[in-house]
Amino acid sequence: MSHLFNTYARYPFDLVSGHDVHLVDNSGKEYLDFTSGIGVCSFGYHDPEITGAVEKQLTQIWHTSNLYESQLQETVGGMLAGDDKLAFFCNSGTEANEAAFKLARKASGKTRVLAFNNGFHGRSYGSMSLTGNPSIQAGFAPLVPDVIFADYNDPEALDKIDADLAAVILEVIQGEGGVYVGDKAWLQAVQAKCKEAGALLIIDEVQSGIGRTGYKFAYEAFDLDPDIVTMAKALGSGLPIGAMIGKKALGSAFTPGSHGTTFGGNKIALSAAQAVLSKLTPEFLASVQQKSANVWTTMTDTLAPLPAVSGITGMGLMIGIHLDEQLDVEAIIKQLQAKGLLTLSAKHNTLRLLPPLVMSDADLQAGLALIAEVLKEA
Repeated sequence: MSHLFNTYARYPFDLVSGHDVHLVDNSGKEYLDFTSGIGVCSFGYHDPEITGAVEKQLTQIWHTSNLYESQLQETVGGMLAGDDKLAFFCNSGTEANEAAFKLARKASGKTRVLAFNNGFHGRSYGSMSLTGNPSIQAGFAPLVPDVIFADYNDPEALDKIDADLAAVILEVIQGEGGVYVGDKAWLQAVQAKCKEAGALLIIDEVQSGIGRTGYKFAYEAFDLDPDIVTMAKALGSGLPIGAMIGKKALGSAFTPGSHGTTFGGNKIALSAAQAVLSKLTPEFLASVQQKSANVWTTMTDTLAPLPAVSGITGMGLMIGIHLDEQLDVEAIIKQLQAKGLLTLSAKHNTLRLLPPLVMSDADLQAGLALIAEVLKEA
């Protein structure tokens, strides 16, 4: 790659085509996909409803300025936000978190925001400043001021939530940080303390949302009622779209000129998002929960006892297999690639799995069997 900045540690093959839950590289090698393009292609490749919706929109109009009304934005906004929230469309999870950061400060009139160690919210200056990973921030100081950090799932973090805070931002499942799930009682205590202190609760659902855990949004499993929610990744099934939704009471803080985007709410991306959201039926989400239960049973019985595994965390089809410190997760990923399985890594030497939500039980079990085989050899 001689014409590109070296910002990615790329594997030496090019994925050139896909079908159902499989990908094919430029040498013709086929892989079972346990990555979904980092949680993006939850409905696999060439889903007929999503493809059809995009093809139809392509024959109409690709882009209009946000200076004009968009019924498609209104429709998808209603599907996401319901009757008690408002939506803002952008192009990525980073942009959604930037919008949430701005909205929280403007609506509250305060500047301080509490975020969490091992959290990940993006790589632009605002979202990077909210990201609790020093290696991602290294070399880019000074960052946006008035962001403080606490340890995730730590009761002492509650002491940092006071009337000086504009907001608290968190992931209910820390994806990039190692696939760590929030404790329900702790998350509810954070929410209660936010309400008591008058701080907004922002939940980042960029990776965990849009059905990944068997819920439309993962926070629903924890009985939370956030003020602001951000999302992207699976929303457009591979087309670039992000969104921020916030309670209607916050609407007075975002008025014309306070925030904007040229491409956000693009009709092509929205046509994909509408099709995706139409497929998130109660029956579909129940099927994800059932498949997830089978996966977790297999992991508990087959993977967890292996000497190579120090622990397994996650929820639904968002999974982190924590490897013994003497193993290199990247070496394991390459061995799995050689056997025809694509996987991911996360912080703390974690093998991360984000298979398409439409993957069959048989393919899920086949992938887990390959992982067990490689870890036994390791």
